Amino acid sequence: MSVLMVNETVDFNTLKELLNLSDGNLASHIKALEELKYIIVTKQFIGKKPNTTYGASKEGTKAFHAHLKSLENLIKGNR
Repeated sequence: MSVLMVNETVDFNTLKELLNLSDGNLASHIKALEELKYIIVTKQFIGKKPNTTYGASKEGTKAFHAHLKSLENLIKGNR
C-alpha cells in the first residue's frame, strides 16, 4: 500500500521489482487488498501484451492512514 500511496498507479512488474516479491507472493497480496476493496485494478492491453495496473482506492487510502495512526500511537505508547 505504501507504494500505491505515493504513485497514482503502478503496474504488476514494477511492484514485483520494488518489493522484491515472486509473482505468486505478489498476486496473493494483491488478491487480499482487492477483496478488501483497498485497491483499484485496471486491466488493459498495450499492443498485444496484457498490462495490469493498481491504484489505491478511497477505502484503501483511509485504511492506510488509520494504520499509520495506529503505528504512531503504538510508538508513543498511547495504544
